[in-house]
This record gives sequence, C-alpha cells and structure tokens, in this order.
Amino acid sequence: MHRSPFLARADASLLRYGAHFFEREIVGAEGSHVIAADGQRILDFTSGQMSAILGHGHPELRAVVHEWVDRGMHLHSAMLSEPVLALAEGLIGMTPDGLDRVLLLTTGGEANDAAIRLAKLVTGGHEVVSFAQSWHGMTGAAHGATYCAGRKGYGPPAPGNFAIPVPNPYRPRFPGVDLDWRVELDDAFRQIDAQSSGALAAFIAEPILSTAGILELPEGYIAALKAKCAERGMLLILDEAQTAIGRTGLMFAFERDGVVPDILSLSKTIGAGLPLSAVMTSEAIEARAHERGFLFYTTHVSDPLPAAMGCKVLEIARRDDLPARARTLGTRLRSGLEALADRHEKIGCVRGRGLLLGVEVVTDRESRRPDDVFGIRVMEICAREGLNMNIAALPGLTAVFRIAPPLTVSEAEIDQALEIFDAALGDAAREGAPPVAEADQAMAVSGAGA
Repeated sequence: MHRSPFLARADASLLRYGAHFFEREIVGAEGSHVIAADGQRILDFTSGQMSAILGHGHPELRAVVHEWVDRGMHLHSAMLSEPVLALAEGLIGMTPDGLDRVLLLTTGGEANDAAIRLAKLVTGGHEVVSFAQSWHGMTGAAHGATYCAGRKGYGPPAPGNFAIPVPNPYRPRFPGVDLDWRVELDDAFRQIDAQSSGALAAFIAEPILSTAGILELPEGYIAALKAKCAERGMLLILDEAQTAIGRTGLMFAFERDGVVPDILSLSKTIGAGLPLSAVMTSEAIEARAHERGFLFYTTHVSDPLPAAMGCKVLEIARRDDLPARARTLGTRLRSGLEALADRHEKIGCVRGRGLLLGVEVVTDRESRRPDDVFGIRVMEICAREGLNMNIAALPGLTAVFRIAPPLTVSEAEIDQALEIFDAALGDAAREGAPPVAEADQAMAVSGAGA
C-alpha cells in the first residue's frame, strides 16, 4: 500500500496505538469540517473522537481557552479555582437528586477507573459486571470492564470481572427464538450469582453501547438493571461518555428511563474537545467513601482551564437547547439514512437516537452477516469525497458506521453527507467483493478506538 511522505514519518516515529491513521495530514478544523493539507474540507461526522459536540473552533470556546491560558491552566491538585466549583454546581443543577457530588478528571477511562474504585470501597466488594460488548476505556479497572476489544495478550485483568450479553433485536443470540430481554437479563444474573464469590461491587453500562455498534438498551432495561444491583448490594454506574449533553435528544440518556444511577461517569462531550471528565454520585456515597479514605489524587484533578471549558459547554447546551437540536436534526439524518436503506440492499439496519446513529452493512439481508470489508471500502470512498463518518475501524466492527456529527451541524451539511454516503454505497457495491488477499489486507490495517 502506498504511504504518503507524511504517513511515512508517522511510521518512523509513532508507536502505533490501534488507530488506522487517516490518509491525509489535517492542518485545520472549523465548524463541522476538518481541513486537509491539500485544502479539501472534510465533513467531520465523528465530532473528532465523539467529543466536539459544538464543532471545531467555536468562538465562545476559543475565548475561554485564551482567557484561562493567561489566568492559569493548571494548579496543584489541592488548590481550587472558581471554574471547578462552578462546573460541579452546574452539573449538579442539571442532574436529578442523588447526583450531588462531583470529581473532575481528564479522560473517560480515568473517570470509569475512579467510579469503579469508588464502588469497590463503598460496597466492600471487588467484582464488577459489564456487557460482553462493552467499551469503558483502556486503563486499569476500565480495561477490565471492556470486552469489545483489546483483552488478549496483556495477561489477566483484575480478578472479579464478569460480563453478560446485551440485547440486540437485529442480531439476537438465539435466532428464531422470541426471547424477551427480561428473561435474558434474569438468566444472565443467575449466571453471575453462580460465578460470584459474594463480593459484587458494581455494574457499569453505557445507555447506548457505541463501540459495540450503537446498541441501544430497551426502555425499562436500566430500571431493571438497577433493581438487580440493589438486590445484591451493588452500585449501578452509567458511563455517558458519548451520550451526555444532548446528543441523544435528552441532556442525559438515562433521563428517558427515569432512573438515577448510583454513579454517573461523564467525559468527551463535557469538554467539547478538551480532555475533561467527571464522576458524579450521591452525598451519602461520597460521605461513606470519605470515611473509608477514598483516594484518587491525580496530577490534573480539578484543573481550571478544562473546568472553565466545561462551564461554557453547559451554558451553551442550556441556552441553545442542544437536546432539541439533536432531536430535530437527528430525525432529519435518520430519515435520510432510512431512505438510503430503501435504495441500497447492503444496508441491513439503521439504529440509534438523536445524533448518535448506527448504520450496519451486511453481505445480504437474509443472513444479516456483517460485511466488514464493504464497510471499510465505503469509509475510504467517503473520506476521499469529503466525509469522515465512522468513529473507529475496529477489527470485526467495520460493518457498522457510527455517525455522530456536531450538534451544531446544519441541515445543509446533513444533506451533503447523505449525498456522499449514498454515492459511496453505490460505488462500493458496483466494485464488488475484492480478492481474498486484498480483503485480508484491508482488515489488517483496521485499528481500534473508542
């Protein structure tokens, strides 16, 4: 495969961390676009890494960065600044009672590590349950609860990690069997009870499993899951890295189910492109953890600059009603994708909520076998024509396009993206299946990422 001089430099200097690097150098970003070195403007329907919910270069966010670069980007972890308290108060004011204390950190993996650590200390248990298709991060306890990719070859994760299957109506575990998700959940917890040593601490879940292919939990599932946790003295952790701050059409995805988690993990969207994450929990859980000596003292806990950015993100989310924008624009985008499904037999399913949507391509609709090689080819054509629309090319998951444009995207940009996707689907289908060797090479260069 031909490598540009720019990527040849990357090959010679970077430790490859899982990503299949974009083929061109990016020299700028503006609004819903990133700009390549050759001047092409590429629609960014991934919001960076699902983070830039206000697009790139938002003027109010730029002003915040400029202000706090001058005033103070970083402080000793024991020193507090006004943005830290203002962001904590803002998050508490946006969430239901029971999420009354906030810890501000840097990444989603770090926040999930802190959430799991908190649950273990408070419950006295060490066993953590998650979904067999989950992604919660690559660090420590978060990696132990991640099953979607990256488990093999690193030795044993922390003891006490268990997984249960997630309901998938499009691809049920037992085809032809009408298996209610409640029955499946009951059975899963019977298996957990049989394996547990009696030290269950937490269940960690995404309301919509993104890396797994935009798998949405059925309405009522989170309430049932919390009941299962309460019966066993476990805490329910919801990881809203990709779903919070309006993306699904609600400020937080869990609001649909009327359930308050014991611990809420936030990242990506609250920083709108800067590294910022948060853990929220109740006053009672925080007090118990403090009594037992909770320790999560990191170099960048409570830094002022990212906290100031988070404050501005919350202000804009309320003022501009980002959830309503996601509902309206998500309806337009989903309708367009469903129209494409009517025209292209390779589209097996369109799913998701708001401006977090998934499109799965298949070898044929009868078998529903995912067509990873076709997905890679469509992704390549889209990128060439000015559309980046898949978060990551995980081996075995490139058949699902995970589409998440900025919540500031315009109707015209949505329509343009649909036109490019439409043409790419047609071009890839006309090309037909590549030779076996070429298909194997395409899969080999696919990488990982949340």
